[in-house]
Amino acid sequence: MPPPSRPALPLRERLDALRNLRPFLRQVWQTSPKLAIASLVLRLVQALTPVALLYVGKLIIDEAVRLMGGAGAQTDLAALWDSGALHPLMLLVLIEFGLAVLSDLLARAASYADSLLSELFTNATSIRLMEHAATLDLEDFEDPDLQDRLDRARRQTMGRMNLLGQLFGQAQDAITVVSFAIGLVAYAPWLMLLLAIALVPAFIGESHFNAVGYAINFQWTPERRQLEYLRQTGASVETAKEIKIFGLHRFLIDRFRTLADRFYAANRALARRRAVWGTVLAALGTLGYYVAYAYIIWRTVKGDFSIGDLTFLAGSFRRLRQLLEGLLIGFSQVAGQALYLDDLFSFFEIEPEITSRPDASPVPRPIERGFVFENVGFRYPDAERWALRGLEFELRAGEVLALVGENGAGKTTLVKLLARLYDPDEGRILLDGRDLRDYDLDDLRGNVGVIFQDFVRYHLTARENIGVGRLEAMNDEARIHEAARRALADEVIEALPLKYDQMIGRRFNTGVDLSGGQWQKIAIARAYMRDAQVMILDEPTAALDARAEFEVFQRFKELSEGRTAVLISHRFSSVRMADRILVLGGGKVEASGTHDQLMAQRGRYAELFELQAAGYR
Repeated sequence: MPPPSRPALPLRERLDALRNLRPFLRQVWQTSPKLAIASLVLRLVQALTPVALLYVGKLIIDEAVRLMGGAGAQTDLAALWDSGALHPLMLLVLIEFGLAVLSDLLARAASYADSLLSELFTNATSIRLMEHAATLDLEDFEDPDLQDRLDRARRQTMGRMNLLGQLFGQAQDAITVVSFAIGLVAYAPWLMLLLAIALVPAFIGESHFNAVGYAINFQWTPERRQLEYLRQTGASVETAKEIKIFGLHRFLIDRFRTLADRFYAANRALARRRAVWGTVLAALGTLGYYVAYAYIIWRTVKGDFSIGDLTFLAGSFRRLRQLLEGLLIGFSQVAGQALYLDDLFSFFEIEPEITSRPDASPVPRPIERGFVFENVGFRYPDAERWALRGLEFELRAGEVLALVGENGAGKTTLVKLLARLYDPDEGRILLDGRDLRDYDLDDLRGNVGVIFQDFVRYHLTARENIGVGRLEAMNDEARIHEAARRALADEVIEALPLKYDQMIGRRFNTGVDLSGGQWQKIAIARAYMRDAQVMILDEPTAALDARAEFEVFQRFKELSEGRTAVLISHRFSSVRMADRILVLGGGKVEASGTHDQLMAQRGRYAELFELQAAGYR
């Protein structure tokens, strides 16, 4: 079924959306004041050339008629030239030629300035979007509604280039309209009233259909994201193997075609109505033009106007009608595009909840006592079940703590709370006796190195893949090499054709893909690059074989000497090397102790250990 319809916005809301033009133009100005001024000045001069061209054309016609009436059709052109009678006419022709060349030159120069300004604005807005997105909470990105808003905002960073040219074009046309109107009013003021009445229906119709078009695009945002997801999934190196094995391409194509056809049908229906009503309403404007044209011809036949006046007035009325129609329709389109700017600016208005307090303190160096979870509870947005509830335990400074438990026990959620990617809904987390929220957020995260099980595979060079772990040390070759050695990734990199300069991943032509286990070693090196006080490995070794994982964790324990460390793994042979093991179940701590102590208790840990051990027998 198609999504529930969203009605076209009322006229007041559409006009209210024009408030977005002011911050939009402010951003355009801030992008490049010089280009903005250049474009406006060029358009100002260009706006005056149409009426000048038309008026010079009137003078040419009047001069030609005068010559014909005074000298007769049989007069020799050479004689007229020698007598100087043709000189005024030729001067007017040269002036018209110069104005035509100038108009074309100004149009091209303005277009050039607009293209540069638009490109700079798109880049600046995209950067601002990424910067703002980086400040938002992780919880925001897991909210489907915010994902829709982000998708619409991302589209507006690219789609506003037309609005920029349209606004500047509107300003240019407005100046041209004023210049034509002055000339037209001097001859027949009531023609302006006729023109306005004829254009109102087309303006109302265009405004209505622009609002309906925005409503359809807003309504279909989730489906557009699904279309993009299906498009990427159906043609991606990451999914190619499974799609071939399971023969999923027909399923994905059918799903894509169904959604795309529905979206197409909605747009086709709008386009059909717009075309029909647009034709009817435009015909009213054409009727108004021909009524005015007939009046001008009648006045010319009466002798009130010259042939040149006829040409000037008919041309002015026709051009003025086109300009006013363009201005009114353009205004409606600008108002419609201002609605889309709402998507962009409303995204910028989203404020994160997890921030640093004004009087935030730096993280202790070194951490002396460690972390304490006091009756901590957390529930994901819109979830009925608590991920963690009544969680109490201590993570001592310098301790290697292992977390075990079945899927959904809350292990990864606990790690996210520790890194303050989330804040508890109940209770609090203390670091050296102070609430975690009392510390500077950037400093806290800078002291925590985390590699999650769904780590990112950056399509960058091997050096950059490790260096992003600590950007300020990106050019520190010794540190990058040491991080690779610690993570056992140095052997992987040395086998690459360009070693640390090798692009990894298949997204780009020069890239070399790695196995899952090799990618994981690169990701672990990224964590070591951080050289943080707290190190966390959240099942990052799932793609490694048992021996390789044991080596990684053994190295991790050795290199975590003097640091606080947390590791999560489903392989009990690896977690038993931790100083202490925490068993989670139902969002709470069920047991705590060393491997031997937990085995002696014959609880959940012993049960899970025996189940896993039986699989190896």
